[in-house]
Amino acid sequence: MMNLAININALIPEIIIATSAMLVLLLGLFVKDKNNHLIYGVSQITLLLAAMLVAHSGFGPTYRVFNDMHIIDPAGNFLKLLSFIATSFVFLYSRSYLRKKQLLNGEYFSLTLFALLGIMLMISGANLLMIYLGLELLSLSLYALIALNRDNLDATEAAMKYFVLGALASGLMLYGMSMIYGLTGSLDLQVIATHLAEMNLDPSIMAFGLVFIVVGIAFKFGAVPFQMWVPDIYHGAALPMTMMISSMPKFASVALAARLLFQGLEPLAVDWQQMLLIMAILSMILGNITAIAQDNIKRMLAYSTISHVGFMFFGMMSGTINGLSSTFFYVACYALMTLAAFGAIITLSQKNKDFDQLNDYKGLSQRNPMMALMIMIIMLSLAGIPPTIGFYAKFSVLQSAIEVGMVWPAVIAVLMALIGMFYYLRIIKLMYFDSPSSLQKIHFSGDLLFILGINSFSLILLGLSPKLLMSLAALAVGLSF
Repeated sequence: MMNLAININALIPEIIIATSAMLVLLLGLFVKDKNNHLIYGVSQITLLLAAMLVAHSGFGPTYRVFNDMHIIDPAGNFLKLLSFIATSFVFLYSRSYLRKKQLLNGEYFSLTLFALLGIMLMISGANLLMIYLGLELLSLSLYALIALNRDNLDATEAAMKYFVLGALASGLMLYGMSMIYGLTGSLDLQVIATHLAEMNLDPSIMAFGLVFIVVGIAFKFGAVPFQMWVPDIYHGAALPMTMMISSMPKFASVALAARLLFQGLEPLAVDWQQMLLIMAILSMILGNITAIAQDNIKRMLAYSTISHVGFMFFGMMSGTINGLSSTFFYVACYALMTLAAFGAIITLSQKNKDFDQLNDYKGLSQRNPMMALMIMIIMLSLAGIPPTIGFYAKFSVLQSAIEVGMVWPAVIAVLMALIGMFYYLRIIKLMYFDSPSSLQKIHFSGDLLFILGINSFSLILLGLSPKLLMSLAALAVGLSF
């Protein structure tokens, strides 16, 4: 009974999220609330409660529950807290937009919370089976969310593409996991690492298993050459869904890579480091160069995401604790930046008009100077220009690569970052130096402008003092890996 109580107590945040996901679904069916204030309130309170519980355990000791299948550690708590913050921002930004599109219902909140539950299971997975269950829960929730607007052909097509490619990637990862299980006889990551280090196992089967697992990880990140789904899904999905896909699942992807590569497959580090290096460089090259040719801002940000994934891989490919902590720091900064970027697009988008073409931003500084200023800060941060937090994110991962002697890949990364500045600065040029198609002033609701202001100006505030977030990431990783 004592063990059961400990197990249940460790899973209270997940239980709260799961219960709330089912509750808001029922509330959406039975409670007549035109603007869904109740469902929205319940969802936000749920996130606050879960965040408080996770923060309470904070940087406490690492322990495992449910026969060592679920791990509670500082790194997991750090990523979970970031996931709660990102989900809360997604709800804040998307509420008015979805209400205009008549998509603000119980299903949206329920599926988002189920996606968050999948992220939490992946973050705390200490067992191949638990990680895969979390991955499937997240994936299925995202497929349904993308297709939530059933009358939109682009959204339905995007969901179908994501489903087919996602199922293929999940199958490949599962096949790799089955090979590792066949070799080691265990699903537990600790036991797998021990067996791989101590036993004389068949190297060809190990290599095949590792390749399939890395392919699955690369697909979830959207790294080259498994990036084909990213621009189509970003473009086809509704803006709030695109915002969610670009931010929340990245925490799960980082956790997936950290658990599998740094904990379970650490003895094979020499092999997976080479694979991550190749994918990191290719992602930065293809992402930055292809983004230049885009005239749709959602597709531009999709290719931008691919280049940012290359930088995340840079931190992990070093194979060191410093490298992994720099990736944790980078994903936190990236989520904050991408939430602000899509938050600005959602804020600008009217009922029958999405600001998703680059030409829509011409002369924005004359129509709404404050919005133009905030978008400029966001673009400078995404480009990695000081004193924004984006600069320190890139600097930290490059520093971790140079520390292990990877100088020439770091030089390529810097060159690609310089190329990437072009398409970010182009938006600033359109806003401040081009003539607007209309001189009519653009007005927004005060609450959205306030949220976006906090989000965008935090990019400069954190950039002026990056040490706090950097130290938290380093402490979380150092105590867990």
